[in-house]
Amino acid sequence: MYLYKATCPDIPNPKQKTSRSQGGGQGGVQAQGPGQGRLARQTSVGTGAQPYNPVMLWTANKSNGVTAIKQLEEFLNFHSLSLHEAVRCQTGMLYRNLGKSGLRVSCLGLGTWVTFGGQIADEVAEQLMTIAYESGVNLFDTAEVYAGGRAEVILGNIIKKKCWRRSSLVITTKLYWGGKAETERGLSRKHIIEGETFRRAQIRILSLTTNPKHLLRVSGLKGSLQRMQMEYVDVVFANRPDSNTPMEEIVRAMTYVINQGMAMYWGTSRWTAMEIMEAYSVARQFNLIPPVCEQAEYHLFQREKVEVQLPELYHKIGVGAMTWSPLACGIITGKYENGIPESSRASMKSYQWLREKIVSEEGRKQQAKLKELNHIAEKLSCTLPQLAVAWCLRNEGVSSVLLGTSNPEQLTENLGAIQVLPKMTSHVVSEIDHILGNRPYGKKDYRS
Repeated sequence: MYLYKATCPDIPNPKQKTSRSQGGGQGGVQAQGPGQGRLARQTSVGTGAQPYNPVMLWTANKSNGVTAIKQLEEFLNFHSLSLHEAVRCQTGMLYRNLGKSGLRVSCLGLGTWVTFGGQIADEVAEQLMTIAYESGVNLFDTAEVYAGGRAEVILGNIIKKKCWRRSSLVITTKLYWGGKAETERGLSRKHIIEGETFRRAQIRILSLTTNPKHLLRVSGLKGSLQRMQMEYVDVVFANRPDSNTPMEEIVRAMTYVINQGMAMYWGTSRWTAMEIMEAYSVARQFNLIPPVCEQAEYHLFQREKVEVQLPELYHKIGVGAMTWSPLACGIITGKYENGIPESSRASMKSYQWLREKIVSEEGRKQQAKLKELNHIAEKLSCTLPQLAVAWCLRNEGVSSVLLGTSNPEQLTENLGAIQVLPKMTSHVVSEIDHILGNRPYGKKDYRS
């Protein structure tokens, strides 16, 4: 089976057989069909070398990894490209498909919740994005509600300033909470699509203001695009389910924004498996576009949904997992072991719930478990946060883990989890499960 059908006359037809040239003894391949002559002349005349046949690259035996790499290098060199110039080779970053879609995302992404437009200055945000991008991260996540819309503004300004190619980035945003009015929230067709057209000068004025009322005077996907100064996002997420809106209306609206070029894919966030399945069924019933991904909380103390529910959805309908809060809002870093630091997230007025969680009986038990996990981290020559992030990545059902950091040192440390991932053997994972004592059991675990 061939991976493509040749349509250009300069590419040899893979269905036509080739034969060795009977004369010259140079091992050249004689063109057997129309359109093959020029390729053969370009690669063999005057050199005595065997002409390059791109089909041979893909039909070759891939069991030998060294041979496959050499063939790939030959293919790239033929087209004036270099394997060593690829981002993955330069940074060591790993890339995975988002669910069963063809979108390739870095296994570590950068989130903007709490930090951009709130906890950190714009200059620090630029440093974080620069470190992430230069480390091979291509996934950047935000939402219309983050910092009253300012997170989207900062994200867009930094990308414009850095002149990064839009095609090299995967930008995602989330919709639900857009404003105070009843029609400015939820997943109605009106809110998902709505927005006004601003001139570029107006967008610049909008980006300079710090008043959330001005930043959120336009809600919906068009409003997000205007704040980020972009023509499209790669993935738009429904930030939570909406019981007031029929599922068909939600799916039709998401299909519309994709067909209009405002988004490439759509996904869900904090939806139940049943709700995701309903969206998929509606999409298939009316020939619409189904979601490709679910954003879910996933860390050492929160495992049920990602390890039991989402794998079944992935195998049945191809929905992947993009996880957030791998350090449980900073709890797993160990910084709350001796109290709550003033500069921490738990010290913020709007995160009273996090403070209560930390000082609770359950929170003290978690701190005790973290001390035991720290011994495993020491054995692996890594930090506890790196161990926690690598533990999330060891789950093959996770397409990407979103990191949320407030300074460059934290981000650099967390990105180092890529180096810890090969050390996450089954023995290490079993040790961690034994300490946590919270391993969820799926359907197959109950079968005997």
